Amino acid sequence: MSIENPSKERIKEILENAKTIAVVGLSANPERTSYQIAHRMQEEGYKIIPVNPTIDEVLGEKAYSSLAEVDEPIDIINVFRRPEHLPDVAKDAVQTNCKMFWAQQGIVNEEAYNYLKEHDFEVVMDLCIKVLHAVLLK
Repeated sequence: MSIENPSKERIKEILENAKTIAVVGLSANPERTSYQIAHRMQEEGYKIIPVNPTIDEVLGEKAYSSLAEVDEPIDIINVFRRPEHLPDVAKDAVQTNCKMFWAQQGIVNEEAYNYLKEHDFEVVMDLCIKVLHAVLLK
């Protein structure tokens, strides 16, 4: 695989400057990793935008069925979907005003990575946003 994440310095800069995180695949179930990580990022001061067609609201925020429906600026698109779904999420991502795509730990898809890079995205794959926030910003 030819996936190369940004440097730790660049990731720190991204996290310091971001205000809004759209979380694709965010579950309303507090037992799920997506919920726990999004909740922690919300506690750290980020506005969370849930993107999941099966829920109406989570973490006190209105949920959207798709990235295309989000009507506010997005700084980071954080993805909790299986790797085979990443190409479709990437295609949705390029239709937004965001240029930062972050696939959580364990999630890698080279096709999606290459597509996003062709569309001038910064891409992080296979890293946990919560862990890097804790390590780089504390």
